[in-house]
Amino acid sequence: MNILVIGPHPDDQELGMGGTIAALAEQGHDVLLLDVTNGEPTPFGTPEKRQAEAAAALKILNPNPAWHPEGRPLRRWLLGLANRTVEHTVAARYAVAAVIRAHQSQVIFAPHPEDAHPDHRAVTRIAEDARFDAKLTRLELPDPIDQWTGQRHLLGEPIYPKWFFYYYATHLRQAADPSFIFDITGRLDRKLASIRAYETQFVIPEKNRLVLEWIEGAARYFGSRIGTTAGEPFFTREPVGLTGFDALA
Repeated sequence: MNILVIGPHPDDQELGMGGTIAALAEQGHDVLLLDVTNGEPTPFGTPEKRQAEAAAALKILNPNPAWHPEGRPLRRWLLGLANRTVEHTVAARYAVAAVIRAHQSQVIFAPHPEDAHPDHRAVTRIAEDARFDAKLTRLELPDPIDQWTGQRHLLGEPIYPKWFFYYYATHLRQAADPSFIFDITGRLDRKLASIRAYETQFVIPEKNRLVLEWIEGAARYFGSRIGTTAGEPFFTREPVGLTGFDALA
């Protein structure tokens, strides 16, 4: 299955659902992380440092490309919008829709729509509308270019991703009320290590080191709600259909 995980900034995907990303990669899914911005400027970062950190985090989450049946490693592309000034525009929608078509995404993850960060709210609105735009047959879209590498990717056929899920990357002091919780037992350490890979964000700034503590605490709490060691919460506005109970934690 082709799964697109959209993050406003490099590190949002790891913070919100790093354990789930690791699990999906292990299960052989084609997982693409889309960084909408490069996350810079920040007090200790540079575009070059952030790119290196994002690449290091990716390897931590998916150290074995052989998990994918085609030997394809977990990937990430950069859309290249400007950090701190992301706007919900038609151009931004079409840029994400082009990625959806190039990747042939069947599932999309984006930040929960309630968030204090303007970039997060804008990115989720963009992703929601891009899902619709990607299915339009007479919509002319440019081939997307990964701004991390400069590589061009060819558009595929129009597609409407069947599922759209929200992960919690909130800056609000909000208690999550998830629709479901994904079991990340055995992958929490990798999630935390992938976050530490962003040294300019969570290691060098002393106040941000506490983030790792509450991320770990939240994972263990949500795991306890489903009877597992660790879990990550998700929200959906659409019903999830089941064909059986064999995959329930």
